[in-house]
Amino acid sequence: MTDFLDCLKHKYAYVAIGEFKPGCFSEARQLYEKAVSTYTDGFDGAYLLQEPDSDRGIAIILWDNPGDMEAHHNKTYTEALSQISHLFVEPPTTAFYEVCSEIMPMLAGVMAGAKSN
Repeated sequence: MTDFLDCLKHKYAYVAIGEFKPGCFSEARQLYEKAVSTYTDGFDGAYLLQEPDSDRGIAIILWDNPGDMEAHHNKTYTEALSQISHLFVEPPTTAFYEVCSEIMPMLAGVMAGAKSN
């Protein structure tokens, strides 16, 4: 029964949408990767998306629960955040979201086969 209940747990996503000053995306990326590399317990992956030919982007960090991110606000994270903040045109928009659906490539084929039956 525990395995079934584990399947019902949803991940949470911390999402930041923002724009960096011209030419600063690369530096921001390095600082983002430095901060994210310090995450351990409860951390379930991260994505940094960049709009082509721009300095606009979206950071998505996946967590087992919202409290896990708070637990990872360590010295390295704080330093990286202070170094990255001046690179933004304006502060990014941030929010937590519950991940309601996650479809992995292997499951997509299985789901498509089930629909055609």
